[in-house]
Amino acid sequence: MFRVAGLLLLLAGGTTGETHRVVAETYHHTFSRAHPVLLRVRPGDRVITKTVDSAGFDFHGVRRTQTHGNPLTGPFFVEGAEPGDALLVRIEKIRLNRASGYSGYQVSAGALPPELAAEKPRADAVYAGYDYLRPWEIDLARQRVRLREPHSRRLALEFAAAPMLGCIGVAPEGDYAPRSGPAGYWGGNLDYRHIREGATVWLPVFHPGGLLFLGDGHALQGDGEAIGSGVETSLDVEFSVALKKGYRLTTPRVETADWIVSVGAREKGEFQGTLELATRDLLRWLVTDYGIEPWAAHVLLGMQARYEVASLAGTTAAGIAKRGLPAR
Repeated sequence: MFRVAGLLLLLAGGTTGETHRVVAETYHHTFSRAHPVLLRVRPGDRVITKTVDSAGFDFHGVRRTQTHGNPLTGPFFVEGAEPGDALLVRIEKIRLNRASGYSGYQVSAGALPPELAAEKPRADAVYAGYDYLRPWEIDLARQRVRLREPHSRRLALEFAAAPMLGCIGVAPEGDYAPRSGPAGYWGGNLDYRHIREGATVWLPVFHPGGLLFLGDGHALQGDGEAIGSGVETSLDVEFSVALKKGYRLTTPRVETADWIVSVGAREKGEFQGTLELATRDLLRWLVTDYGIEPWAAHVLLGMQARYEVASLAGTTAAGIAKRGLPAR
């Protein structure tokens, strides 16, 4: 174990297929090409790392950033990645690594009538000075999450954990450096709950190395991230990387064992536009990768497509089950 360029680094091996262990000491709030590279890897390599929570607290409960808002681990430089390629990031493992988390408290649905408004949490329920966060307990042994306060008289607010990454993306084209709050063609704060263990995230490449970032760990989140957060916490993350050369991807994708999903994301949301993005990309995926005639791909989407609200900020997902698709 040794320090290099402001990070804590452990390496194993020295050829393609090696495993890297890295814990950052500096985290970022933008997807920017200007940030120093955290780690260089090759396609086929595996990375074992950690994320901090959306307020910057790590697995020890130590705050590593001074700014609230999805600090990012990265960037990771993938050797051989060039503009126009697609970067495929397989989430090999996601593990909870601490016994606490927090969430928002009220749905993002505009003005609410008084009888539906939620009481604000205590100002110090999670962190001093924050009056919009509710505290959660995470049972690492049982893989359960439970709201610590307040207590409902009608139901137990305890659920099975399903850890996922809210943020994953690359540095976008040019010098554009979006913050880690919105989402767009580069990925970003997608908040799609199926970006979890076993999923592969496809991302377009705009700069040499791809410059991959990830963060915003959730112990649990429902579709849409309705209260503006999941159960926010730090995570242990293990991922591997692959490339599709010259693929010209236009929007993020998520592939699981059973589904292919195109994710439509725009920085300023707007559901109609993101639905169109996701639908167009899913059509392209069916035609170019599966060899389905365009007319048949349209009919297949009409009869079998599944649409999801990934985030109430305007991110949507369009998917097709693999069981009905021809072999690639």
